[in-house]
Amino acid sequence: MNKFWSVVPIVATLLATSTAEAVYEAKSDTGTGFFDYIENRRREARENQLTEEQQKLLDDIAEAKERLPHEQVPGAPIPAVFEGDDLVYYSGSGEFIATGKVDIIQLDGYRFQSDEAHGNIKEQVVRVDDKAHVLQLTQGAPRVTLDGYKTVYNYGTKTGTMGEASGKAGEYYLTGKRFEFYPDHIVVYNGTQTKCGAKSPDYHLSAERMEIWPEQIIRMYNVKFWIKNRVVGTKAYEESTFGERGENYFPRVGYNSDNGVYVRDNFEIPLIPHFNLNIGAHIESKKGIRSNAELVYSNRDFGAAVRYGFYDDNDARWIQKEPSFYMGYGKRIGTLPVSYHLQGEIGHWRQDSISSTHQEYELNLSHDPIFMGRYLLFLSTGYKITKDSAKNVPNGSTTVRGMNYNFLVGREFNERLAAYAGFSYNKNNSTNSLFDFDNDDYSKKLQAGISYAITPKDRVVVGVKWDADNHKLDDVDYYWYHDLHCSQAVLRWRGKRKKLEVHWEFVPW
Repeated sequence: MNKFWSVVPIVATLLATSTAEAVYEAKSDTGTGFFDYIENRRREARENQLTEEQQKLLDDIAEAKERLPHEQVPGAPIPAVFEGDDLVYYSGSGEFIATGKVDIIQLDGYRFQSDEAHGNIKEQVVRVDDKAHVLQLTQGAPRVTLDGYKTVYNYGTKTGTMGEASGKAGEYYLTGKRFEFYPDHIVVYNGTQTKCGAKSPDYHLSAERMEIWPEQIIRMYNVKFWIKNRVVGTKAYEESTFGERGENYFPRVGYNSDNGVYVRDNFEIPLIPHFNLNIGAHIESKKGIRSNAELVYSNRDFGAAVRYGFYDDNDARWIQKEPSFYMGYGKRIGTLPVSYHLQGEIGHWRQDSISSTHQEYELNLSHDPIFMGRYLLFLSTGYKITKDSAKNVPNGSTTVRGMNYNFLVGREFNERLAAYAGFSYNKNNSTNSLFDFDNDDYSKKLQAGISYAITPKDRVVVGVKWDADNHKLDDVDYYWYHDLHCSQAVLRWRGKRKKLEVHWEFVPW
């Protein structure tokens, strides 16, 4: 192949080809959330791992830098390498034509490939009329890979356009009718986005305009949420951060022994800056519709909400708030690996025949996970005050105050096997509190569990909790997780209670 050097920047957009995987967050009080943490870490490591294409670009850039005729001068134009079966360059006009396996590498992390490209060095323009493949692997920006048509790029101003294209940005699969490139961001018109890599995705969202920013943010306007070919929701604006799991906007379908068949969904309605209206709906075959609504304010580390409606805990116990007011503030303590969270809630609670003015205030401290080789240690502590005042039950006025603390240690033995053990103490329990919502029947609890991957798509988990106050086994949870293409089916059997739960959900958004 012919090759020539030019001190010019060439466009590129990049993508990581990690496969989106369903990751379920267990609703369990036996400590199995430790395995969710492990699975999320593994998923993120796979997503952040360089693909063969990305690694080859880095290797080619390193080789090209060694062959530079002189040292790169800071602030000077970024050098680029042109390769092709046939390269023609007209020094007078600056025009060039490259045909046959054209490969253009810019040394700050771009690759541009096509069967034919032409342009002008003096005007700093590259054009591809047919299909082009572009790869971007620059520090601090989302990895993007695109295949599109009718590409024009000015590498002097770092601006350009691409016609209909598809590819990937970070963990999101993208399509668009038109892409525009700017020095600090990319704009996609009439685009789609999904984590589902199927040719016909199980779900996706569409937007009139998307913006991909170096701050690892994708902003979307006039958004529609789709399951297959049906719109299930709309939103004027949506924002996602690459590498972070956000709200799942698609319904969860399942069955459990308490509620029967159910469908659960959440809706977020932006109102004014910092204010949202969140609506949750739980439709079940045994008890009909249960819903809640929250007027939410959030700004940096502070949040507040007015809550009204039905809420459930890990044991399918329901509480009705009529309404309740919540405030919370949380922040890391300086540069320490410790965070604190201060929260309070006051309102009218109802559970079955019990009705009370309920107050709870809590301060929590939590340490970042401590890595000790293959072992992980989690530590947290706090102080909580709970007050109730009920007129319709004997001894309805109660106050419980005291410390709580938790520690849990777990180990990854290998890619298939992990286990944990832990201890927790919580002054609040259902014997000294008016409500059993989100409370055990005792204060001291031992937890242990084991997870084993039978196949790459099937994992079994056992979680145990032990009543250390009364020295007896409280419950055993058995899980089976099965990964589908872009969703996950989860079966949970509560051994002591003889209760079955099965649910299905889409890959986390």
